Amino acid sequence: MRAGPAARLDLRTRLVDTCLALPEAQASGDQHVRFHVRNKTFGYFLDDHHGDGRVALCCKVPTGDLDPLVALDPERFFVPQYLGPRGWIGVRLDLHDVEWDEIAKFVGVSYRLIAPKRLATLAR
Repeated sequence: MRAGPAARLDLRTRLVDTCLALPEAQASGDQHVRFHVRNKTFGYFLDDHHGDGRVALCCKVPTGDLDPLVALDPERFFVPQYLGPRGWIGVRLDLHDVEWDEIAKFVGVSYRLIAPKRLATLAR
């Protein structure tokens, strides 16, 4: 599904709201939004990154989770360029059946993997 400009903005807004609900989380950027805590990145909103046509969340996952997730649903999950080898996954937001509770879990896990320990415990 190719999301139009209004749908892309809605996806961006929803992801920004989800990420900024975490302690001390900040966002920067426009088309590609970087989510960070104390200057450590825990996620990205990617909109047609490198012309791939996808709208996606890119975030860190626990060691060993990347390959099984991609194998489980390769339409929804992908290994992002550059960050994939560092344990990051891409999660499509432009498909018709996005489960926002699941997206919030991915964001929360990534945040807890990246954030300072004291902040990570606040996000549980």
